[in-house]
Amino acid sequence: MKKQEQYYIDQQRFDTANSQATQPVGAAGKGQSLTDTSKKDFDSVEARRSTASRRRMSAARRLYYLLGLPVLRGVIRLLTATYRIDRVDGQEHIEPFIESGRICAPCYWHQHHVIGSTMIRSWVQRGFKACFLVSASVDGEVPERIAKAWGAEVIRGSANQSGALALRDMQRMMKAGFSIVTTADGPRGPQHEFKMGAVLMARIAGVPIIPIGCAADRAWYLNRWDHFMIPKPFAKVAIAIGEPYSIPANAPLDGLEEHRVAVQDAVMSLMADCEASLQVPKET
Repeated sequence: MKKQEQYYIDQQRFDTANSQATQPVGAAGKGQSLTDTSKKDFDSVEARRSTASRRRMSAARRLYYLLGLPVLRGVIRLLTATYRIDRVDGQEHIEPFIESGRICAPCYWHQHHVIGSTMIRSWVQRGFKACFLVSASVDGEVPERIAKAWGAEVIRGSANQSGALALRDMQRMMKAGFSIVTTADGPRGPQHEFKMGAVLMARIAGVPIIPIGCAADRAWYLNRWDHFMIPKPFAKVAIAIGEPYSIPANAPLDGLEEHRVAVQDAVMSLMADCEASLQVPKET
């Protein structure tokens, strides 16, 4: 039987438009999802983990996180407390959302999660209702617990293995008044490539994307796909918050690429401005 790829509506009647399901034509009955989730509890994070990885939340790993997490949180708190904020451009773009409780979708690169999440934490302390999208892999356990300790909510999943489910959960959280924070090129890259999932989420929910760029004058860069940046103690930090970018509700699915490119360019431009202000040399 010939197969086809198509967009579908899940069992909760949520337009998952960016998630493609491969299903034999005619296999799904009337009112059924093309993806049968009846045999698996997809609300469980274990069910959302990538099947390509054998890493699971073992008893030893749970103990490691239990003992190591308080130490890590303390180190992060001490490290970020030393940062010297050189400039924050565009604060006026986020203030209306913090003050009024309106929903938005802040986005920054995965590389800048240390600075970006620290900034979001300061917003949460002022009453901003933030919900982070965190990878369902075991590596996401630590950021999930840290975010929840800050008072934020967390959705586990990604566009790779559980995109439809993550979009459904994001819709639920936004209806509850939470703004969804995403690292737009995560969780696996390519680096600085804005993923379509964040664009689709903003289009479906009718919320504006808030592009964010960051830089530090001195930092460690990890040897991995995103060149993850950890600013060194007492580093100067620059942050730029862009104008809210709204995607028309009637924008066709095949017309979302221009919006994806536009917000990608916005984040890149903001990052370049921050680097220029701190005279950060270009990465080679």
